[in-house]
Amino acid sequence: MDLTSILIILAIGAIAGWLAGLLFKGSGFGLLGNIVVGIVGGFIGSWLAPKVNLTFGGGVIGTILLSAAGAIILLIIINIFRRD
Repeated sequence: MDLTSILIILAIGAIAGWLAGLLFKGSGFGLLGNIVVGIVGGFIGSWLAPKVNLTFGGGVIGTILLSAAGAIILLIIINIFRRD
């Protein structure tokens, strides 16, 4: 994996984490946390979408939407366990 690929993954993760953070007000983890949530969400979305026969299209927009959906799922799980 070269530097360009890593930067693209980080950018898509940041956008996906930001989108997920917008939907869950007060659940943001800052820029770095949102990037991590977006990247992990991308893995979750990539794993879960084929299992439920869900597609978001191809290309960068589809990847961002898939990562954002996975990040939203991750934020739901985090919020369930984070409640006091």
